[in-house]
Amino acid sequence: MEKVLDIVPLRSFVAVADCGGFQRAATHLHLSQAAVSQHVRRLEAATGRRLVERDGRRSRFTADGNRLLGYARRILALHDESLRGLGVESEETVVIGSTEHAAAQLLPRLTATLEESLPDYRVRYRLDRGTALREALGAGRLDLALLLGAADDPRATPVGELELTWYSAPGWTRPGGAVPLVAFDSPCALRTSALETLAAHRIPAEIGAEANQLAGVHAATAAGLGVAVLATFGTTPQGLVPRRDLPKLEPLPLFIWNRQGLDPTVSRHAVVSLRRLLSAHRGLAVAPIAQGA
Repeated sequence: MEKVLDIVPLRSFVAVADCGGFQRAATHLHLSQAAVSQHVRRLEAATGRRLVERDGRRSRFTADGNRLLGYARRILALHDESLRGLGVESEETVVIGSTEHAAAQLLPRLTATLEESLPDYRVRYRLDRGTALREALGAGRLDLALLLGAADDPRATPVGELELTWYSAPGWTRPGGAVPLVAFDSPCALRTSALETLAAHRIPAEIGAEANQLAGVHAATAAGLGVAVLATFGTTPQGLVPRRDLPKLEPLPLFIWNRQGLDPTVSRHAVVSLRRLLSAHRGLAVAPIAQGA
């Protein structure tokens, strides 16, 4: 039987990488999660290689999967370039970067609203740490980025504030000495907020565990290694409980950054869409919409 790498499964495969998982890829592509999984299995059958494997509750690409990912991007780029060269109409793509804090709650809803306000654009996402998103934005690999923390950059527009909450494992008791923190690797706005809030109240603190992904912070906190500061949009993560015995945290401003040269219509619709979403979401305060925004 002839082995073929079809365009549609390759597009699903790339979406799994860019969106950070099967469910988010399915939402982005307007497919069921089962359909995306089937597309990946078709690629595995065609290549005779295991491309994705389970890693706890998450999935990760194997070495062969990462190798195919590079080929897939080149194949899709050439495919789309061929259509454009032949004058075939295709949707423009807007690439939005986001940290994991905003992904699960905001991105599916943002996709739906942008598809209504920007029907000629196809929305794609990149999930990463804030520093990596800023670098990608500066290099032109992203069109927009959702980032936490103060910003005086002309590319940044405020869209609201995210409420922060202390979390721990059920039954965890605060020690008599320094409060152990579970935090993202530095630099991180949530980590800074936790340390500065405790310092302002003269409460000693130390980093008890670090992780570079949200799943790692959840796991370490659930294991009782300390308390974590999270922006959870009013939904308590499984295996954790909110803490009311630590100082109140100030909300963090949320900004949407746009790359230089981006069509201002795209940026304006994204800003308005996010502000509307945040206004309807519990635990979020909304930045006022300025004239012309």
